[in-house]
Amino acid sequence: MKTVLVTGGAGFIGSNFLLYLAKKYPSYRLLNLDKLTYAGNLENLKEIEERKNYRFIRGDIADSAVVGKVFAEEEIDWVVNFAAESHVDRSILMPALFVRTNIMGTANLLNAALNRWEGAWEDKRFLQISTDEVYGSLGETGYFTETTPLDPHTPYAASKAGADLLVKAYHDTYGLPVIISRCTNNYGPYQFPEKLIPLVINNALHRKKLPVYGDGLQIRDWLYVEDHCKALDLILHRGKTGEVYNIGGHNERTNLSVVRTVISYLREHVDPGISEALIAFVPDRKGHDFRYGIDPAKICNELGWRPETPFAEGIVRTIRWYLENRDWLERVTAGEYQEYYRRVYEGR
Repeated sequence: MKTVLVTGGAGFIGSNFLLYLAKKYPSYRLLNLDKLTYAGNLENLKEIEERKNYRFIRGDIADSAVVGKVFAEEEIDWVVNFAAESHVDRSILMPALFVRTNIMGTANLLNAALNRWEGAWEDKRFLQISTDEVYGSLGETGYFTETTPLDPHTPYAASKAGADLLVKAYHDTYGLPVIISRCTNNYGPYQFPEKLIPLVINNALHRKKLPVYGDGLQIRDWLYVEDHCKALDLILHRGKTGEVYNIGGHNERTNLSVVRTVISYLREHVDPGISEALIAFVPDRKGHDFRYGIDPAKICNELGWRPETPFAEGIVRTIRWYLENRDWLERVTAGEYQEYYRRVYEGR
């Protein structure tokens, strides 16, 4: 029986991945180590919380004692590190927090794995979940590949790039069996509404302004979260250690077009009063990259992965999920979220 430690498993992608693993590999033992910050929500995992092969551990990966205790108490075969501060706007407000969690936290996990596994690498895996933002910005043409030089432009991107380099160094120096994955923008169920799509859905439902940075023409490649989970499954089971795998959805859209798509659906199916008049262009984010686009040829050719969900299908599934889970949306946007929203958007 494999024991898989998933860090940050109560967050958006982590919880989707845990649910995916639990369904596909019912014999695996799943450990979820999560600090439960504002973006972590155990409601996401109600479906599996009573299973005997699932255990939740509340803890901070930036606390070396906590991480060491988990590795001492459990025979961990694989680590999947989702745990991270991940929102660019928050990194601009609180860069030190991103360094602490994303770099020091990753270092703690690497050290614990190194000490516990003691060179007995057979069947061990450390999968670092990263982002295309470490590559910087693209112009109107071209794509990021696994050999694109790292060129981060925000504290968030820099902290993830630093973590990636540390992971690579532990492989090159000690032989730790690591793999790094870098994906494009994810969307789907359980995403915290600081991110564009759930933020727009939530604001539109309340007839609040829909903040769009700059002219809204920044381009992102969108990846439905279930497709991402399938890619990570392949990487974890069949990927080569020491390698980087880029995961892209071939679904490039401007931010403005995504906002307009959400408005159009909600206006037609929910509230005819929701219109583009709600769009409010605000001063652009500091260090805002123009375009991200990934060439996923490596994972396609080597592991047989393909993105299966066209954006037109995935966005409808996503909007419907939030409409069907309005209680969840109301709960996660209460309290601290309101203060954060005021700091980032009001007065712009």
